[in-house]
Amino acid sequence: MKAKVLFILLCISVWTAHAQRGVRIAYIDMEYILENIEEYQEASSQLNSRVEKWKLEVEEKKGAIAQMKKELEAEEVLLTKELIEEREEEIQLAEEDLLEYQQDRFGPEGDMVRQKQLLVKPVQDRVFNAVQEIASRRAYDFVFDRSADVVMLYSDKKHDISDQVLKSIDRSRKTEQRNSGSAKSRFDDVNREVDPERQARKEEMEQKRDERARALEEKRQQRIREREERKREYEERRQQILEEREAYRKAREEERRKKQEEREQKKAEEESNNDNNN
Repeated sequence: MKAKVLFILLCISVWTAHAQRGVRIAYIDMEYILENIEEYQEASSQLNSRVEKWKLEVEEKKGAIAQMKKELEAEEVLLTKELIEEREEEIQLAEEDLLEYQQDRFGPEGDMVRQKQLLVKPVQDRVFNAVQEIASRRAYDFVFDRSADVVMLYSDKKHDISDQVLKSIDRSRKTEQRNSGSAKSRFDDVNREVDPERQARKEEMEQKRDERARALEEKRQQRIREREERKREYEERRQQILEEREAYRKAREEERRKKQEEREQKKAEEESNNDNNN
């Protein structure tokens, strides 16, 4: 902001110093130009639709995480410590995935910022080329952008060359279309452009997310194996106890049977002795 103000003051000083030879100044309105370039507006509309879709996906992810937390809170008293930790890890993984998605879409180097920059740059290049051509042809000393963050207290419409810039851009576009045979959507071009560094970061984040998911799955499978092992040990111990109880029961029955036989034998002997005495 300060640099642009100083630049304006410098221009005014130069204008004053060379007033005798007549300094020529013009300006453009970049916002007006963008609003009147059909390809840019169409691409911006498509990008806005995509941004709304990304926002909806973020809200869906947030809703899924909230539902996971709600279910855990409701079922916590019924779960073992291991299951609670497992569910908490799943929630943490989902939250990390959401944060990465938000950064990937809306962060400083995300899709939204990157695609906006790629959409604006070719238009800016066209504008700059048109401004240079018009300024050179009509001998302008300075051309300003009134939509920038420089305060223009007054500007006469006769110095506005925005429409001339649009006409120049339109002629250039038609020439390109004739040469290429067809007009391509800048939005499609943006989607095809890949930032190698950003792609590498994205792949690294996806790899880390997959590694965490695999680690969580391995931990879950380990807990399942441990639970199955404890269950097997319990069943074996239970079977052993049942067998010991059955063996004990049979031993007691056998002992009672032998005692009963001994009593019957003793009773028979006593009766036999009594008969002999009589």
